[in-house]
Amino acid sequence: MNFYLILKSLHLIAVISWMAGLLYLPRIFVYHAENNSNNSISSVFKIMERRLYFYIMYPAMLLSWIFGLSIIHFQGAELIQAKWFIFKILAVFILTGYHFYLGHFLRVFSQDGNNKTPRYFRIINEIPTILLIIIVFLAILKPI
Repeated sequence: MNFYLILKSLHLIAVISWMAGLLYLPRIFVYHAENNSNNSISSVFKIMERRLYFYIMYPAMLLSWIFGLSIIHFQGAELIQAKWFIFKILAVFILTGYHFYLGHFLRVFSQDGNNKTPRYFRIINEIPTILLIIIVFLAILKPI
């Protein structure tokens, strides 16, 4: 078996899992913000949010980074010098920052301190989709 292809496969699986969480957690925040005054519903959302973030998203993010860095190490310095790759890594850093931004709202909701509207969470829910499109096109087409 080709070790490099195994790394790429594991990286892709981890990224898909991470993206699923990045797309779903803000949607839960929308419903949570809509039902913030109902304590029984809010407590269910808190459990769902915490489990999604810490049991799926966080491990998937770490594995995405570990496998991605392993691929970089495997391919060598010429990859790091490619312009498309620099932009891809920049987008991945932004995506990672977005991950931690969602973690901030996880804490805010857990303390019943949310003051953002459901519309706000609907809007920020588009960020990972835009970044995903950019990252995939850069990685596949290598346009620059």
